[in-house]
Amino acid sequence: MKKSFATLVVAAVMLVGCGRGDGRLTKVSLDGEYAHKVDSVLKLMTLDEKIGQMNQYSCDALVTGPATRDEDKVQQIIDGRIGSMLNLIGAQKTREAQEFAMQSRLQIPLVFGLDVIHGMRTVYPLPLAEAASFDLDLIQRTAAGAAREAASQGIHWTFAPMVDIARDARWGRVMEGAGEDTWWGSRVAEARVHGFQGDDLSDTGTVMACVKHFAAYGAGIAGKDYNTVDMSDVTLHEIYLPPYEAGAKAGAATFMNSFNDINGIPATANEYIQRTLLKGDWGFRGFTVSDWGSIGEVVNHRYVADLKGAAEAAVLAGSDMDMESRAYVAHLKELVEDGTVPMEYIDDAVRRILLKKFELGLFDDPFRYCDEEREANTVLSPELRALSREAGDRSIVLLKNSSVLPLAEKPGTIALIGGLADSKADMIGFWANQGNIPAVVTVREGLEMRYPSSHILYAPGYDFESGMKTHEGEHLAQPVNPAKIAEAKAVASKADVVIVAVGERGDWSGESKSRADISVPADHQLLVQELKKTGKPVIVLVMCGRPVTFGDMEPSADAIVLTWWLGTEAGNAIADVLSGDYNPSGRLPITFPRVTGQCPIYYNHKSTGRPENDSWQYITSYTDVDYTPAYPFGFGLSYTTFEISEPKLEKSVFGMDEQIKAVVTVSNTGSVAGRETVQLYVRDEVASMTRNVKDLRGIVQVDLQPGESRDVEFVIGRDDLGFYNQKLEFITEPGEFTLMAGSNSRDVKGTKFTLE
Repeated sequence: MKKSFATLVVAAVMLVGCGRGDGRLTKVSLDGEYAHKVDSVLKLMTLDEKIGQMNQYSCDALVTGPATRDEDKVQQIIDGRIGSMLNLIGAQKTREAQEFAMQSRLQIPLVFGLDVIHGMRTVYPLPLAEAASFDLDLIQRTAAGAAREAASQGIHWTFAPMVDIARDARWGRVMEGAGEDTWWGSRVAEARVHGFQGDDLSDTGTVMACVKHFAAYGAGIAGKDYNTVDMSDVTLHEIYLPPYEAGAKAGAATFMNSFNDINGIPATANEYIQRTLLKGDWGFRGFTVSDWGSIGEVVNHRYVADLKGAAEAAVLAGSDMDMESRAYVAHLKELVEDGTVPMEYIDDAVRRILLKKFELGLFDDPFRYCDEEREANTVLSPELRALSREAGDRSIVLLKNSSVLPLAEKPGTIALIGGLADSKADMIGFWANQGNIPAVVTVREGLEMRYPSSHILYAPGYDFESGMKTHEGEHLAQPVNPAKIAEAKAVASKADVVIVAVGERGDWSGESKSRADISVPADHQLLVQELKKTGKPVIVLVMCGRPVTFGDMEPSADAIVLTWWLGTEAGNAIADVLSGDYNPSGRLPITFPRVTGQCPIYYNHKSTGRPENDSWQYITSYTDVDYTPAYPFGFGLSYTTFEISEPKLEKSVFGMDEQIKAVVTVSNTGSVAGRETVQLYVRDEVASMTRNVKDLRGIVQVDLQPGESRDVEFVIGRDDLGFYNQKLEFITEPGEFTLMAGSNSRDVKGTKFTLE
């Protein structure tokens, strides 16, 4: 029966397709302790100085985009024409630059930004890998550790967290986010913002967070970076926007615009998302910054004719700071003076920027982050390295185990195969530009430290650069090398157990790293198949920054351990898990397909008229491959086994405003202690719009001894059961629902209830 009752929770006030729209300006609220100070400074500023605060340049020594080099940056700082610098690192260097700012007429301090994505000198697991820990406390602590180390080197602002929902593994930047699920992505966004910023931005151990990329950057068509985005307004609001809103409500100081368009309007020039949503409905008090050159790229979108038009569109839409487009410094003054851009738009942007500089304490002491002694005592400290190892332990996901793991305390001779097992640089992965490579622990070093009395034999097994192609389509190296495979088999034949590292290089996933084929290189998979012929147990370490496919080698592996890229302490963390010193507890935050052709693939797809099943030909499926994923969202094994009951409810009928409490019993049915991640999903059985087959609405992690059982409680409410209708109203309808609990999105047990 179709539901008839709807409760309005949120109403969208404009269509997403609006761009420059009605020119609505939502001014930042300045009712706090800095209100008078900000306005006092603003009144003293010339138009040129105001525009300077809206201008950000990169340090020429380190660029992360197509930079324009200037020989007069120092003079521009002195003239008050630069408000922020990125990619300038170190207490001494940032002090020197700040001293130039103190020579400006008003002595307005610079703010220094950097891409501190998963660590500074001490590197933590990739964000996607850390999301696999499903441990919000850990995620917040690693963000705090990264902030502390970055702040000690003069950095005030990190361009993180990336909260883009990513459902297509072909997109290289999937490594930078929390995966495919909106609910989990929102919780991770909150944790990372709190970790970076702490409770007080003036604390010199914290940095400003920057929620990015606003908005829907992770939905690029065909998984191509910087590509256009095409989706319904409902999908935008229900799937892609919530993590950004969560970051804003968590108090993020800044937002970064994305490169893509939304409903035909480039995000950087999109008034709806920046002014109506972010600064209006969500009450955001910080400032927005373009992504590198994205204001200028509004011209490439053919939305405006030239850079002047781009500056006009961006500032009216709500872009407060221009990163490396040179659009504002070149054209804003003219646009204001001829009346095209009202001065109040400039003033609002500058107020937002000045407010953050006051909150950072930079007006009180512009050099407060430039402490070389603090820098020396913080960088690569034992505490931060221990945190990196802990994060590595909890991020590893065990995908397969035919009783060969954990290794024995005295495993005999170990054959360690694969160039990736002996590479420091690859262990830190992408977006670890400042990671200290010599400090990294490789798998080889980690195993040698864990098993000092064992004989560890090593062979590279494959040409280290093989499997990737340049943009011109030429191979970087020879593909299969029979001699190296023969050498590896010879080494394996002398061992008691074989451990082989395969997968991506550390820089194969990341920005501008989209791939049409996400399979593990063919020579790596062939190596595993050949090693199995030795008759020895073969343990495969899959190293990657995204979901990868490896169907050819999977049958030859006795165990498969997904290690991602784990950072500075990678080798020690991997040794912890292989030895059983840490029982693996990671779970997949993103679906792993069987073949690339299944992309995009995700667990919470919509119901269709001909749903997937095995009983009929004419269904939504493929003729050449199983429609199911290789490994579903939430999947991960342990060295013990668990049993999870169906959710138990106090009653079967609930009122619209009642809290629904569900109790799930978790039992450790194995022989060793372990951690289980209990996942709660909900399904709306009949609705006025087609709904997802299930949606994650809660996780609880529980540590259990062998034979121990424990009840865990989940509490959900009407918002957890609601959705956006065609009018972009968030509604919750009465009717029948199913609550499901399990160890992953596939293996669940359910119970039904009715909402009145």
